[in-house]
Amino acid sequence: MSADFTSLYNHHEREVFAAVTAAAPQYPAIAADADLMCDVACVALNRLPPRYIRHAVDYAFYLTEPERLETDAAIAEAVGYAFNFVQARTALRAKQR
Repeated sequence: MSADFTSLYNHHEREVFAAVTAAAPQYPAIAADADLMCDVACVALNRLPPRYIRHAVDYAFYLTEPERLETDAAIAEAVGYAFNFVQARTALRAKQR
């Protein structure tokens, strides 16, 4: 028997990608570079606990409103941190050249 795992994904991925895209105009130097935008998403995702699901409704169904708000706040904090981290690292690399 072979299982098909292609329907599994980390719930936070879609939420983080949307939050990174929404915050990008505040960081034009990063937003102009697709690789840096991916770095921001990676840093943010690594700051959040993974929540693997098959269907978004599965995750949403089990969350209470306070948990949903807490998750949204954690994503916003992680994305803000990630943009600042990538911005600082980019500036540091530029100085070292």
